[in-house]
Amino acid sequence: MQQLFEKARTAPDFRVGRTVSQEMWKVWLEAPDEAAQEVLDRGMRKRDSYDFIGALADFSRLAEYCPAYAEGFNQRAYIHFLTENYAQALEDLDIALSLQPDHVAAQSGRGLTLLKLGRIEEARKQMLIAVENNPWLSEATLLAKGAPLGPVGEDI
Repeated sequence: MQQLFEKARTAPDFRVGRTVSQEMWKVWLEAPDEAAQEVLDRGMRKRDSYDFIGALADFSRLAEYCPAYAEGFNQRAYIHFLTENYAQALEDLDIALSLQPDHVAAQSGRGLTLLKLGRIEEARKQMLIAVENNPWLSEATLLAKGAPLGPVGEDI
């Protein structure tokens, strides 16, 4: 994964940077075995069709079946985020990051969740870490001058 972070940091333009981001997702979305992959894929299909209850059940099953697989917790956190259950999202993101500390999507998701919880300074610090690992994240715009996580004292 460190090679992908370096490729993202040195990408010459948006197109190359987004391609590297997609490569990162390929790594995270590769489940430990075929059964886990089936549950992950099914949960993502349910999520994409707004069946958050079904997706949550699948991602919970995945987290229980593969407790060392960070993406199960990251996907479950995303469902909690989408349903505005931010405290539970944060809990799952913390688990995902304890399993895979460099999981950029979990890092940025954690930053967004902290922002929703009004924990601005923590959110800023977390998002800076995520953007350091992948400067092509769309969430990087939240760190711009005048943005919600922009530099302190430069918000006007």
